Amino acid sequence: MIVSTKGRYALRVMVHFARRGGEEYIPLKEIAEAEGISQKYLESIMTVLSKAGFVDAVHGKGGGYRLNRKPEEYTVGSILKVTEGGLSTVSCTSQGAAACSRAECCDALPMWEKLDKLINDFFEGYTIADLLKDNEK
Repeated sequence: MIVSTKGRYALRVMVHFARRGGEEYIPLKEIAEAEGISQKYLESIMTVLSKAGFVDAVHGKGGGYRLNRKPEEYTVGSILKVTEGGLSTVSCTSQGAAACSRAECCDALPMWEKLDKLINDFFEGYTIADLLKDNEK
C-alpha cells in the first residue's frame, strides 16, 4: 500500500489546523503557503475533507477552514480512508471489490486480510493529537 500525496497532504493540513487551535477559520491561501501545497490541489483535498464532515468551511471575506472536532477525535485511518478510498493492500480485499473467483481456493487471502486488519488497526489507533505529540519530541 502506498499512501498518495492526497492522503499525506490531508494529514499535514489536519495537523496544521490542530496546531493552530482549531477555533479560527484559516484561508486556503494561507494553508497552501504554510504547507507548500498548490492552492488548486489543496482545494480538491479540502472539498473531500469538508464533504466528509471533518472540517467546517466559510466562504467569502474572513472565511476559510477549521476543524469541527478536537484533534483526539480524528483518526489517521479515517482521514486516509476518505482521501485514499480505503486502506486495502490488494484489490480483492478492498471494500466494494468484485467477488474474486479464486477467493474459495486462494491460500494467500487470509494473509492479505490479516495485513489489512493490522494496517487498519494501526491507523485507527493513531489520532491527529498523537501526530502533534510525536512532533513535539
